[in-house]
Amino acid sequence: MISTAILEQLKKEETPLYYYDLPLLRATISAAKAAADQWGFHIHYAVKANNNPRILQEISTLGLGADCVSGLEIETAIAHGFQAKSIVFAGVGKTEKEIRVALSQGILAFNVESLEELQVIDAIAREMETHASVALRINPNIDANTHHYITTGLDENKFGIMMHELEDCLTLIHSNESALALVGLHFHVGSQITDWTVFKRLCLKVNEWNTWFIERGIVVPILNVGGGVGINYKNPDGEAIVDFANFFALFHRFLEPKPGQQVHFELGRSLVANCGSLISRVLYIKKGVNKNFAILDAGMTELLRPALYQAYHQIQRLEQGELPVEATEKYEVVGPICESSDCFGKNVELPVLVRGELVAIRSAGAYGEVMSSRYNLRQPLQFYFEE
Repeated sequence: MISTAILEQLKKEETPLYYYDLPLLRATISAAKAAADQWGFHIHYAVKANNNPRILQEISTLGLGADCVSGLEIETAIAHGFQAKSIVFAGVGKTEKEIRVALSQGILAFNVESLEELQVIDAIAREMETHASVALRINPNIDANTHHYITTGLDENKFGIMMHELEDCLTLIHSNESALALVGLHFHVGSQITDWTVFKRLCLKVNEWNTWFIERGIVVPILNVGGGVGINYKNPDGEAIVDFANFFALFHRFLEPKPGQQVHFELGRSLVANCGSLISRVLYIKKGVNKNFAILDAGMTELLRPALYQAYHQIQRLEQGELPVEATEKYEVVGPICESSDCFGKNVELPVLVRGELVAIRSAGAYGEVMSSRYNLRQPLQFYFEE
């Protein structure tokens, strides 16, 4: 919750703005790292979740690696304190320029997603007279039971090496050992996973694949199981920090790495989502025929997830209005953008709102700021960091 003292400061700020609770961020990272360290696990922060420079500086200072999906993310991560040797580079569409950036920086590994990508990395590494460490992304064909836009582990998804290409990938690696080194297997089944039995099934699949490679005389140093652990969007204060102890304990129980194999994770949302809120002012209350509209100065240009995924974010009035607290009204909470999809929530029951009041759209620290746009020539984002 935002304290009274911070609220008084926010009233003086231009909105919309992103408010970041840095003490909560530090506590979350510390809890995740302590739980992972108990089992010797390694965490890479998924930069795509939030690349705000201040957030990156905080996370790198706390000792995590980075999971990047573009060349600029790699350069940005390094510029804000992440070590190149702790960076993994994922994504189905790496360009030649991005591959060169990654090779020149000496990153930990490319998470390779196709035979042709591996061929391109090999050719560029030989041209640059350097060495590329690669992890083969295996699609485990596991349903993450989440929104279809953020499911990545099914055969029908674009991610991962096709099974009929796998032998050719191994042949290429073994025939070009001066340029390529197989350092890991990579898996990722989706995002915002709250059914943890999905992770148990993932562990069992990883065990099967690890055995498949071992039977062929290949023991990779790293098993990268991706990320995807979800948060509680409906109760951000009651569950501000994910139960990382039980999350990592599940992998310790069901995953069976061989002696010397490291286990790596790529976590994003669970580390940063709850430390961020989008703060907005009520512009107008519009009484409709069948519904009332609360029109905010923030819109889908500042937070796209509700329009893109029909995602839920808790909406809170921050100020105590003149009306009794028990007086409530149901609103369609919308923004000012010229799109009917510019809606944060329908039939949302809130204390009666009036023009000028501040509201917070919670759990916006992940995939909020990074997905913002200047559509409708919106003003640049503003920020407030609680120290």
